[in-house]
Amino acid sequence: MTKPADDTHVERHQYDPDADHSFPDGRVNAVLDRVTDDEEIATYLKAQNVNAVDRKGYNDHGTKHVGIVRDRALKLYDLLKARGVEFNGARQQGLDEADEAVIIALAATLHDVGHVVHRDRHSYYSIPLAADILDRLLPAFYEVPEQVRMKAEVLHAILCHHTEEETLTREAGVIRVADGLDMEQGRSRVPYEEGGRGINTVSSQAIESVILRPDDDVPAQVEIRMTNAAGVYQVDSLLKSKVDGSLLEDLIRIVAINTKSNGDESIVERIEL
Repeated sequence: MTKPADDTHVERHQYDPDADHSFPDGRVNAVLDRVTDDEEIATYLKAQNVNAVDRKGYNDHGTKHVGIVRDRALKLYDLLKARGVEFNGARQQGLDEADEAVIIALAATLHDVGHVVHRDRHSYYSIPLAADILDRLLPAFYEVPEQVRMKAEVLHAILCHHTEEETLTREAGVIRVADGLDMEQGRSRVPYEEGGRGINTVSSQAIESVILRPDDDVPAQVEIRMTNAAGVYQVDSLLKSKVDGSLLEDLIRIVAINTKSNGDESIVERIEL
């Protein structure tokens, strides 16, 4: 992964061509190269923050958020594929296995563009806007039949990331879960009250780090380190609800670790959700 030189670019996951679960044709990396250098997309990522942050008082839903979500979505996908988990979106459309990662990368990039219309129901507004962008991007990589099928899968994943719509593919489930993994201090998807000390405020400041790693019993473990037990509220009210209905429920373990000081002693509490 390379970090952007400025805020016009987002963090980019780079696949290891020597890893067994990666794709030697470099398809997803070619798409990521195009996406991260696209002026229209970069502008959307900045513009979509105006309604979310400036007008509604939410935390960042722009360039930084998209970079985090996309990187964690592809990392989660890597972990699942490494353990032989089968994805159904691309396969049921007759697309290549390599297209699974492309669907995830594109959906993660465009999932919040609907914020330029309104924060409320933004997933639905994202659909026509993302569709227009995909119509411009996909012809560089796919023939017409594959363009239609890729577009269908990307739009499904976008729609399901934040709504009550039923998640029908594991690619969409990865986007749904990854959206909830952007929760470090001050970045929670649950907004904190300005100037307040309510549970949203306290819990949103309690999350120190989010780490994705393999687990002995399931393909992926999400380890969330917090400095205050109030962070459990953030995890339970946000991430757990994202995992539910993602088609990944039995494949992910969520572990919250609370480290606090008691005088000269350090006390570690481990909570599994």
